[in-house]
Amino acid sequence: MFIVSLTYHRPIEEVDSLLDGHIIWLKKYFAQGDFIAAGRKTPRTGGVILVKNMERSQLEHILAQDPFTAVADYDVTEMAVTTTGSGFDALNGL
Repeated sequence: MFIVSLTYHRPIEEVDSLLDGHIIWLKKYFAQGDFIAAGRKTPRTGGVILVKNMERSQLEHILAQDPFTAVADYDVTEMAVTTTGSGFDALNGL
């Protein structure tokens, strides 16, 4: 699985102007089953997306479609989940 950490590099007003498109983009990839979870960082300096395992090139193609590419930097970490808490067994092996 991948952990994608977004960090805003533009003013929050610019981020907000792209929010509707970003949400549409998120919903598309949740519906396709590619995204596991997403949310804002606190304080609001960016966000985090958990992504199922896939080819890195496929993930890069998906991320390039996000309207937030204009206002955020992306840090992608690949993770092999080996241990989970109760109720999160489905994440093992992602």
